[in-house]
Amino acid sequence: MDCARSDDVISYDFLYELILSQIRHWSRFAQTDERGLLEHLLESGDREKNAALKKKTSELTKTQKRKTDVDKLFARVYEDRVNETISEQNFMMLSQKYQTEQAELTEKIEKLTAEISEVKQTEADAEKWIALLKQFSGPDKLDAPLLNALIDKIEVHEAEKDEIGMRVQDVDIYYRFVGKID
Repeated sequence: MDCARSDDVISYDFLYELILSQIRHWSRFAQTDERGLLEHLLESGDREKNAALKKKTSELTKTQKRKTDVDKLFARVYEDRVNETISEQNFMMLSQKYQTEQAELTEKIEKLTAEISEVKQTEADAEKWIALLKQFSGPDKLDAPLLNALIDKIEVHEAEKDEIGMRVQDVDIYYRFVGKID
């Protein structure tokens, strides 16, 4: 969300009104078209999260392939030792190296799998957020319970000049369960 400002700082009052207006907007949307809001949330989350999901999925595929390769290498080293084509010392060194790498790869696969699960926004998460919105329908002020229930974090970016010389400052609001909404 962009906001034009004449100075480098966003005032508390401006930020307060910006956040309150956004919450009012989403609250009205939840009251008048819950199904439409749900679809919007799922579509909005998809764009941002698809990039992260694609990157993590690619990394997971590479890591799984490397783990398969290391497993095969370890099996070959074992066969070479049984056939006495490598020394006991070399077998122990390679065995330790491959076991360590297997453990690291297994841990990385588990971590990436968990991260991929977290990145995927579910319909249930969007429904939870809509239910929270409905609890705070039409708020006239921001208070701690409302902010804690609906918002994860707010990022205020550095001001920049647009093509006509006006200062523009982005403010990103990340909502609980659904993240940043376009």
